[in-house]
Amino acid sequence: MVRRRHERSGTPADLLVIGLGNPGEQYAQTRHNAGFWVVDELVRRHEGRLRRGKRDHAESDLVRVGDTTIAVAVPVTFYNEAGRAAGALVKRHGITDLSRLLVVHDELDLPVGRMKLKVGGGLAGNNGLKSIRAHLRADGFSRLRIGVGKPEPGTMTGRDWVLRRPGRADRPVLEQVVARAADAAEFLAASDIEATMNRFNVS
Repeated sequence: MVRRRHERSGTPADLLVIGLGNPGEQYAQTRHNAGFWVVDELVRRHEGRLRRGKRDHAESDLVRVGDTTIAVAVPVTFYNEAGRAAGALVKRHGITDLSRLLVVHDELDLPVGRMKLKVGGGLAGNNGLKSIRAHLRADGFSRLRIGVGKPEPGTMTGRDWVLRRPGRADRPVLEQVVARAADAAEFLAASDIEATMNRFNVS
């Protein structure tokens, strides 16, 4: 039987978490890979293992959290082409309600250690999110923004800032917010976006 394009091709998931970042060791510890760090934390907690899919443009796994199944993934494309992975994974795991797609990414406009969960809305010039919107032809997916702060005015561009490693003082703060972001993803898997925002969007 020929499978229709919109039909699920893999294991259904209660939540799909895609972390944004760039592949390769030279980028692994840079601020731009904060989304990857959250996926890595979920994989570590639940003894998963990211594997390359044949047509997903991503490394992914399924982890069980209580009675829920979370698909976790990091694109193998560069940050600005993340939509190729998102489009394939949404189909694979049967994500029909886009609020059940959680995209985790770094955010210049949030202080280091803050995080903010939202669904839909503007993309604030983030090319990774733009790519996902283009491939899904919709922007109603959930986003979890990880604050990485901004450089001092006149010192460097935002692009240069996110492609550098955080300073020593920021690292433990980022480790804490990554753990809290993983907590939020686990909570969202068994709940809804409004309840998760109410619980985790604190000032």
